[in-house]
Amino acid sequence: MGKESAFLEHERKDRGYLPAQERVKNFKEFIKPLRKNELKEQASRCMDCGIPYCHSGCPVNNIIPDWNDMVYNEDFENAIETLHSTNNFPEFTGRICPAPCEEACTLNIEDSPVTIKTVECAIIDKAWKNGWVKPIVSDKKINKKVAIIGSGPAGLASAQQLTRKGYNVTVFEKNASLGGLLRYGIPDFKMEKHHIDRRIKQMSQEGVCFKTNFEIGVDKHMNDLRKEFDAILLSCGSEQARDLNLPGREANGIYFAMEFLPEQNKIISGEMKNASRTIVAKDKNVVVIGGGDTGSDCIGTSFRQGAKSVTQLEIMPMPPQKENKSLTWPNWPHKLRTSSSQAEGANRDWSVMTKSFEQENGKLIGLNCVRLDKKLKPLPKSNFFIKADLVFLAMGFVHPKTKGPIEELSLKLDNRGNIKAQMDSFMTSTKGVFAAGDARRGQSLVVWAIKEGRDAAEAIHKYLS
Repeated sequence: MGKESAFLEHERKDRGYLPAQERVKNFKEFIKPLRKNELKEQASRCMDCGIPYCHSGCPVNNIIPDWNDMVYNEDFENAIETLHSTNNFPEFTGRICPAPCEEACTLNIEDSPVTIKTVECAIIDKAWKNGWVKPIVSDKKINKKVAIIGSGPAGLASAQQLTRKGYNVTVFEKNASLGGLLRYGIPDFKMEKHHIDRRIKQMSQEGVCFKTNFEIGVDKHMNDLRKEFDAILLSCGSEQARDLNLPGREANGIYFAMEFLPEQNKIISGEMKNASRTIVAKDKNVVVIGGGDTGSDCIGTSFRQGAKSVTQLEIMPMPPQKENKSLTWPNWPHKLRTSSSQAEGANRDWSVMTKSFEQENGKLIGLNCVRLDKKLKPLPKSNFFIKADLVFLAMGFVHPKTKGPIEELSLKLDNRGNIKAQMDSFMTSTKGVFAAGDARRGQSLVVWAIKEGRDAAEAIHKYLS
């Protein structure tokens, strides 16, 4: 694979970023790709390690050593074919995946893993640029109809796989545009939406039928849908956000992250007019409660809107700066990570619990907080106040919303409130109705949603065959 001695000859070099003071001026992507020779060098570092742990680190089981070797040998056409064999949408994962494959890389034992995510993104971007990504139209037609509810990564992956097998697939999306969380939750500075648009165009040309502004449970009920389709896949995501039911929660200025982020994305796309905006961070002291990716997206969006300050609070203790490789590798380690948005100037604070929200005349003015010990117990005399004009709740999602398909079919749920579906068949408690993605496994990564969508498509195919 690659050049056997390359990992000794070349240091790890990843893509760069535009400086923070420049990138916060707009909502465009700000990654600076590697040059041609740099990319070749980085791909060559993929060593003949014997057991490619990157395979197990990647949820979709990308054949990483193979396409690294192809990039090293400048065979990009075969590289994209190999990449597409396991991943329908590498332009998504190449931008927003946290790259567990790199944590599993053998070279990560010395903190210098192959820049897998960067190479992946370069392959697909070059493929689109050169016109190598074309519709794959099935040469056979299967007289069976499949309905997919939700057009996030799980729904899109499943739709593409089933259509290419010859099924008649219709995707129902309640929003005006397709893409689910990719469209409305991921800020444009992480992934511009033309990446989604061209995939939708490809899938439409392959035969997928899309129906937007169409909510199952409102515009059509599940029992009617079951009469019309031979199989149904629920890929409606995990949309029920975790709330903080504390004194002062009703104050004006406290919002869920998924009230804030979609609004900005809709303004950029033109789906919503700027004058209709209801949540504005400009010149405000912003507090983000929650230390994950969604919280980081709120930070980056707030800075681009012109926030005066942004503070991010996390209830858990500060993670260690570095993991113990002998205990964690090749698994995903728990360690301190700093996102590009956090690096733009956010104040981060750990082991902090919010006790109440302060308000004046119904308007938020700040938070009453307390510091916690390692057992998440309040420390004596550690109460403090944070001034805030705007608070975003970004503490994750607990389960899918039950109103609609779940309620209509009285589907069984697991102990976390997710749709209960069989591990291998993806079948729910109702025959012919399947579930995949965050709706089934709970809040997770985009790459896991793609994996679930692909596997669910195969399960549906087996069921209908």
